[in-house]
Amino acid sequence: MMRPVRPELVIFDCDGVLVDSERISVRIEAELLAALGWPLAEAEIVSRFMGRSQSYMVGEIEARLGRAAAADFGRDVERLYREAFESELRPVAGIVEALDAIEAPTCVASSGSHEKMRHTLGLTGLLARFDGRMFSAREVANGKPAPDLFLHAAERLGFAPAACVVVEDSAWGVRGARAAGMRALGFAGGLTAAPSLEVEGALAFDDMRELPRLLAAL
Repeated sequence: MMRPVRPELVIFDCDGVLVDSERISVRIEAELLAALGWPLAEAEIVSRFMGRSQSYMVGEIEARLGRAAAADFGRDVERLYREAFESELRPVAGIVEALDAIEAPTCVASSGSHEKMRHTLGLTGLLARFDGRMFSAREVANGKPAPDLFLHAAERLGFAPAACVVVEDSAWGVRGARAAGMRALGFAGGLTAAPSLEVEGALAFDDMRELPRLLAAL
């Protein structure tokens, strides 16, 4: 039996993995959806939308509530994100220590836009660690859970998929990583429980300080 390839590139999701934004975002989304007439519990927003692109979410809102409601959501949500992030956003606990200890090259592959990544990583002091190595779902035909974004990041940086490890906090993201032929570590210290990550093929963990050890053991 062939030994797995040692991790040569670590691909991080951004929201919920590097920056602790998901709780803020889901709260805002729940408030906006309720105001538009589609009240969803935060847990349902997580299962339906967390890890997917905003264009996907807007499309689902349009299918449910119509084009005008989707336009209202799209207009308001980015502004509300930015306002909340300015006062509330922090790095995920333990991520700075983990990044300091990881020796392999790293990059970010996010469903969010480059503008959003630069804003959130800038607010949390992480931007310089990834500047020039950030990839958005807007660069590819299909966002998560399709493998396109992860394959795009690996190709741009010159690594084979089998040599990449993805760190994700959503089931959709883990599914995309596995579809790309990459190993996945699922961060369960946020809004997605470990079983939901494990069923998609991730090795789940809930303390970001454990990440360097887990990578070294792969």
